[in-house]
Amino acid sequence: MRKAYDAQLELLHEKLIRMGNLCESAIACTAKALVEGDDDAREEALALEEETNVAQREIEQLCVRLLLLQQPMASDLRHVTAAQKMITDMERIGDQAADIAELSAFMRGSRVKSDVHISEMARSAGKMVVNSIEAFVKKDLALANKVLAYDDVIDSLFDKVKKELIDLLQRDNTLAEDCLDLLMIAKYYERLGDHAENIAEAVVYYLTGKN
Repeated sequence: MRKAYDAQLELLHEKLIRMGNLCESAIACTAKALVEGDDDAREEALALEEETNVAQREIEQLCVRLLLLQQPMASDLRHVTAAQKMITDMERIGDQAADIAELSAFMRGSRVKSDVHISEMARSAGKMVVNSIEAFVKKDLALANKVLAYDDVIDSLFDKVKKELIDLLQRDNTLAEDCLDLLMIAKYYERLGDHAENIAEAVVYYLTGKN
């Protein structure tokens, strides 16, 4: 019985890693679509959203089976509970990556994106997500805590981008539409950082039992 249960836990682990990889790929695609105007990357980010949704449903079903059909020990129960928390945030990462991809189509050819720190924000948000998932895979508490601390960097970059956009508008009000689109994109990247922070918190709970 325990052997079968361990196999299900390992399957859960594998599915979480795969879903995390989908999120990483989606964020990388948004950066490419935004910075390089790559239409293929934009379409891929949109397609990855649906794959992320499917992965979430599969993991939810597996978690329910583990909780209802087994009697998890404390550490196993934390594993399942953390997984349930993580997939909610990973699904939102997929959604928001798709939103960024859609907005990036309106930014094609705009000079505004090169005048602000949006590329740095995209890289930083991607780094947070990658590290939060890596912390889970490697059971790395120190890395999870680094992700939690790094959220301040994302918040600071968002404030910087917002100020840069205001300065651009004051100099040239014909850029209003581009600035508004880019501000929305920056906000989405900030939210990606928040979701990565939530994933890292779930990892801390999984590893220590502490919220």
